[in-house]
Amino acid sequence: MRRREFMALIGAAAVGPIAAQAQQPAMPVIGFMSAASPLGEAFYVTAFRNGLKEGGYVEGSNVAIEYRWADGHVDRLPDFAADLINRKVAAIFADTPSALAAKSVTSAIPIVFSSGGDPVKLGLVASLNQPGGNTTGASFLVSTLAPKRLELLHQMKPTATAVGYLLNPDYPGGKAEAIETEAAARALGLRLEIVEARGGSDFESAFATFGRRRVDAIVIGSGPVYLSLRDQVVALAARDAIPAIYNLGLWVVSGGLMSYGPSIEDATRQCGVYVAKILRGAKPADLPVIQSAKFEFVINLKTARMLGLTVPQPLAVAADEVIE
Repeated sequence: MRRREFMALIGAAAVGPIAAQAQQPAMPVIGFMSAASPLGEAFYVTAFRNGLKEGGYVEGSNVAIEYRWADGHVDRLPDFAADLINRKVAAIFADTPSALAAKSVTSAIPIVFSSGGDPVKLGLVASLNQPGGNTTGASFLVSTLAPKRLELLHQMKPTATAVGYLLNPDYPGGKAEAIETEAAARALGLRLEIVEARGGSDFESAFATFGRRRVDAIVIGSGPVYLSLRDQVVALAARDAIPAIYNLGLWVVSGGLMSYGPSIEDATRQCGVYVAKILRGAKPADLPVIQSAKFEFVINLKTARMLGLTVPQPLAVAADEVIE
């Protein structure tokens, strides 16, 4: 072999691996949008990562995640969505307000939502079985369970005649949930006092209003912002010694009295699985919206004792979990 040919062969062998590395596809990037804050939302991130892992993706190993937290300022969400789109993310995972914001600025990038409302009524999908377009996800329908929560709260405190309802007017579907609760209150012969609060600075005045209106118990409305600030709301209910019911068990773990609703961790995990499928080539339009079938009724006995309440036997028996 001539020297020139030999040197060319050696050069090709040396450059070959580098060229092959350069041709390897870049690590896919996922956008993660939330109307809430990272404080108190660790469960949400963990559940999503677990779903991704089930689908073969591990953050930092073969997928990257760009997080965007609005800290309760939903007006920031359209800018977050536009930024993620400019970064050419492979998919966006989002709560309800974030998914609506993302959908308003892109019809191309896949969006997987975790929603407590009805995604069809909200305009996120055309139908549950055939979402169409670029969106799909999981719906755990906490809003439709509002009448049931009021009924359970009335059983816990049957002497109640007036019940407060804490509503976040910025949460899509929140007003519909309040209307359903109001209808349930009329059926039970209760007066419902609806008070609005968008976030942390509003809670103090909202509870003061409940006090002036002499409510006997409170139903806490749905939404990711409320959930991320649950410690503050639970503390105010304890301070005012007023029974309250919440939509998810996480509230009760934080010291709330009782909750009735779906497992949000399971729904979020399934969203992670869907994102993994999309990264492997699946189309959102072909992935039916997951409907949560797992509901939990949780009671905190310690909080009940602090409020001077005796848990009725039928409620204790019906509870899926009782926290001592």
